[in-house]
Parts: sequence; C-alpha cells; structure tokens
Amino acid sequence: MDGLENLTAMARTDFVDRSPLTRDALAFAASHHEGQTRDLDGTPFVTHPVEVACLLHEAGYSDEVVAAGVLHDVLEDTDAKVGDLEQRFGAEVAGLVAAVSEDPSIADHAERKAALREQVARAGECAVAVFAADKVSKARELRVRTGYGRFERKDEARIEHYRASLEMLDDLMPGHQLVDRLRAELDALHSLP
Repeated sequence: MDGLENLTAMARTDFVDRSPLTRDALAFAASHHEGQTRDLDGTPFVTHPVEVACLLHEAGYSDEVVAAGVLHDVLEDTDAKVGDLEQRFGAEVAGLVAAVSEDPSIADHAERKAALREQVARAGECAVAVFAADKVSKARELRVRTGYGRFERKDEARIEHYRASLEMLDDLMPGHQLVDRLRAELDALHSLP
C-alpha cells in the first residue's frame, strides 16, 4: 500500500473512492504536506485535513466542500498558491480554501485569528462549514493532547480562538451538528483536570 492508500484506509473514507475530486485533493494535500507531522502523535499532518473532510462528508456537504476540507491548510502550511488550486480544482474549491486561510501579513496572533473569523463569516455557509470542521478536529486534537497532561502556554490562545469561533458559529449556524460537536469538544476540554 502506498501513502495515499494508507491515508484513505485509515480515514474510513469510502467516499474518497467515489469522488474523483476529493481523491485528487487528497493526493495534492498529501504531496504538499509531505514530511509534516501532527503535534499530538507524530502522525502525518495530512491526517488532520482527512478528518476535516470526513466531518464535512458526514454532515452531507458536496464533493467541492469536502475537497476544500482536505485542502484547507495548503495555502497556510505549504508553498501552494490559490492559482494552483483554481487551476486543478476549480474556482469554488480554491475560493473556499482561500476563505478559511489566515492572512500571514497580520503579525499579532489574536488580531490574525479575529480577522480570519470575520473573513470566514463573510464568505458564506460552505466556508463556515469548512472552518467549523477544522475547529472540531483541532479542538479534539488539543483535548486528547491535554488529556495526556501536555497543556502548553500557547494552548490558552488556541482555546480562546476556539471559543470565539464557537460564538461566531452559533450565530451563523445555530443547531448545526458541527457547531454542537465543537461545543462538546470545548466542554470536554474545559472539564479536564
């Protein structure tokens, strides 16, 4: 089995096999994130975008939204450009990925995160869903890591961003399953000793 097959099998992603667009997005993300690992457990970083895609698929979103979920970190964390995404995946996918990507020219962490939330809120429901699925995945990862007693100072800023994100998402998508999952993750994180 090659790396892409391992990722697909690991993620229980039969939907990837049914969607050429998502399968291509996974190959692109795996290639561009190659060598990057997750802080939590050292697994390939691309497992996070795969989880985001699974959350979006389970919530019933289109192949374009699921593909954007797979690709959501490539503009921030790799050398990929919006034009690369547009050429390969189309304007809709490229636009969604751009909408959930931070502005690297904003140096202050809190200001950059606030600007991102505002950008996402203006971008429409599909971008909001990709953003929500990302926050669910990242909050879960933080909860698991913190549950192992590895709370770090920078985690406080992350939690603040996740709480502000939940507030925004509650306004934009009240009662949505991704919002409820994010709330549950943050509640579980809060209840850790």
